[in-house]
Amino acid sequence: MEKKIIYTPQAPSPIGPYSQAIQAGNLLFISGQIPIDPQTSTMVTGNFAQACRQVLENIKAILIAGNSSLEKVVKVTIYLKDVNNFKELNGIYQEYFGTSKPARATIEVARLPLDSPLEIEAIAICD
Repeated sequence: MEKKIIYTPQAPSPIGPYSQAIQAGNLLFISGQIPIDPQTSTMVTGNFAQACRQVLENIKAILIAGNSSLEKVVKVTIYLKDVNNFKELNGIYQEYFGTSKPARATIEVARLPLDSPLEIEAIAICD
C-alpha cells in the first residue's frame, strides 16, 4: 500500500515536521489541527466558538483536498485545554457533522501547541 501526502493551501501549513494529511489506501489520516487561519497563518483569537469553527474549517478543507468529506469521517480525536468548553464544542461539532456522527474521543490536556484552546485530528474514508 502506498502512502500519499495531502496538502492544500486552504488549510494552514504544518507548524512542525508533519503533513496536513496522509492517504493510505482508501483512508485519510488528518493531522491534529489547531485554529490557525490559513490566509494569515495566525492563530484565531477571541472566543472558543471562533477557534472551534476555524479548526473544523481547516479539517473540512483537508478532507476536500483528499477527495473526502465530513460525511466520510469515521473517527475524531479532540484535545481540549479546558473541558468546561465541552458543551459549546458539542453544539458547534453538531453543526458540522449533523447526523454523520463519527466515533470520537475527547481528552482534556494541560497544554497544546501555540497555547491553542483545542486540537482535532480525524480519520476518513476517501475516494
